[in-house]
Amino acid sequence: MPQENLKITVEQTNTAFQCASDDSILRGALRNSVSMPYECNSGGCGSCKFELVEGEVEELWPDAPGLSRRDLRKGKKLACQCIPKTDCIIKAQINAEIVPNVPKRISVTYKGKIQLTNDMAEFRFQADQPAKFLAGQFAMFTLPNIKGDRAYSMSNIANEAGYWQFIIKKMPDGKATHYLFNELQAGDELFIDTPFGNAYLREDNDRDIVLIAGGSGLSPVVSIARSITMNDVFAGRKVYLFYGGRGPQDICTPQLTEELNPLNIELVCYDAVSDEKLAKADNWNGPCCFIHELVEKKLGKTMPDYEYYFCGPPPMTEAVQRLVMIDYQVPFEQVHFDRFF
Repeated sequence: MPQENLKITVEQTNTAFQCASDDSILRGALRNSVSMPYECNSGGCGSCKFELVEGEVEELWPDAPGLSRRDLRKGKKLACQCIPKTDCIIKAQINAEIVPNVPKRISVTYKGKIQLTNDMAEFRFQADQPAKFLAGQFAMFTLPNIKGDRAYSMSNIANEAGYWQFIIKKMPDGKATHYLFNELQAGDELFIDTPFGNAYLREDNDRDIVLIAGGSGLSPVVSIARSITMNDVFAGRKVYLFYGGRGPQDICTPQLTEELNPLNIELVCYDAVSDEKLAKADNWNGPCCFIHELVEKKLGKTMPDYEYYFCGPPPMTEAVQRLVMIDYQVPFEQVHFDRFF
């Protein structure tokens, strides 16, 4: 069926935009610089809920975890999981801020990967156009014979040469990561839709910076660290990088940070592991705790003084969010993270 552009009107606002008939309402909005709220862009967080007032949509994932039973009873839908079939009128929240780097779908060629741990690697791709994104943002991957796009954060920085890099962790039962680690071959072509994400590096303040990551949440944090060390705007800052893994075999930050050349900043790195048995078996001499506990131990009462960027498994991001925003009352505008599930 040929693609057509359909009109999406946001009720009780002056906002309307064109959305392709094979695109989600959320992506259609973002491609037209309409800032609908979202985080994961994949059905998990529920940030992009809306109500369909008129028109018809196809729901890609009707049982997406981003919708509660109450949401379903009230007829709520997820903009990231709905494709318009007709012109639509919706009731949705629209943010005032401008969408940075309007997302588009591009072709990339796989160039290879660098193994970081037994189950985590940095994948490298090449496009025939500049790689435009902000440090901390992510891309949606379309993979062969796999239903639903997958979100992976960039680990490099924007560049004119068209290089794209992603730190990805292999999941035991993950179809997408099985394909990436075991079937993808050098020279293969994939499509990515990018950039997305609101937890990007800010340049509008002079605060010192705290980066916190767990698992493959390291990818956007590394992108931010790489960007900071190459941008004179951050000269003189102190940057803390906290990374947590289950065991010592998960810690790869020394390999990644040794390539940085932080001439203009002071970079301080802390690693922790959470499994005492694994720590003892590998003769780990570093901290053995959850990474948010180490953040509190090292920063303590000074926590409200920093700008925070963090990414990782939901339990980690929830613990960090409670720590900084509830326990230490860090202002909302100083805290940046996107939830992934």
